[in-house]
Amino acid sequence: MDKRKVIFIDVDGTLVNYENVLPKSAVTAIRKARENGHKVYICTGRSEAEVYDYIWDIGLDGMIGGNGSYVKNGNEVIFHQMIPEDETRHVVDWLHDRGLEFYLECNSGLYGSEHFEEAGLSVIQEYTKRKGRDESKVTIRSVFPEMIFGENLYRDDVNKVSFILRSYRDHLDSIEEFPNLKPGTWGGAGEKALFGDLGVKDIDKGKSIDILLNHIGTSIDDTFAFGDAKVDIPMLEKCAIGVAVASGGDEIKAMADYVTDAVDEDGIYNAFRHFGLI
Repeated sequence: MDKRKVIFIDVDGTLVNYENVLPKSAVTAIRKARENGHKVYICTGRSEAEVYDYIWDIGLDGMIGGNGSYVKNGNEVIFHQMIPEDETRHVVDWLHDRGLEFYLECNSGLYGSEHFEEAGLSVIQEYTKRKGRDESKVTIRSVFPEMIFGENLYRDDVNKVSFILRSYRDHLDSIEEFPNLKPGTWGGAGEKALFGDLGVKDIDKGKSIDILLNHIGTSIDDTFAFGDAKVDIPMLEKCAIGVAVASGGDEIKAMADYVTDAVDEDGIYNAFRHFGLI
């Protein structure tokens, strides 16, 4: 492939599996692609605090985080929109009042609510089980190794809030309670969702790709996007070529331009070869 491309890769379920295992083949693919002059960015729901050294050590050109609320090219932050502090207080108080455990996703760290570690264990295990993985050894600490507990939860640096759903009604009520935020769910389709989340309104991965491409002066015609879940659909719709992994959800596979192999079956590497990126 002669022309240099810009490649956006989701992290959870796409670059790494749901046990946070990064396939060596994916590392090889990204490094070879960058050697060939292509740019590679992660485009994730994670905040920067969740992008651990083993991911940065692959070699990346930057990141889009918080499902689009944070854009970084190299070491330069070119966009960062956070939940206002008064809105964060409202969210924290509302979740406490409903008895729902949660965590705040910030670039400075992940801040867990008082009982998230205990309440979240069975939920994270169910999430892992649904992804076809062995849930028996999964813990909150294995999934969120640097989660911080005991800190003040009234913060001014929150990108997104994730909370455990007791029922789907909690998500529906969050839509009414927070008209100035973007409510979503994850961990299952529709009423099977395990988590609700609240993020910055009117932001998604696709819109932030526009911000980044405008900054680096690259056409949308020269882009690839890789994802596995519903939240990745705006990214695949935005980019010239959208690739879903076979281990992903039915919705994204149905709309993707190409479906590659599963994460643990060298999906990233095989797709990079298929498209001549390496």
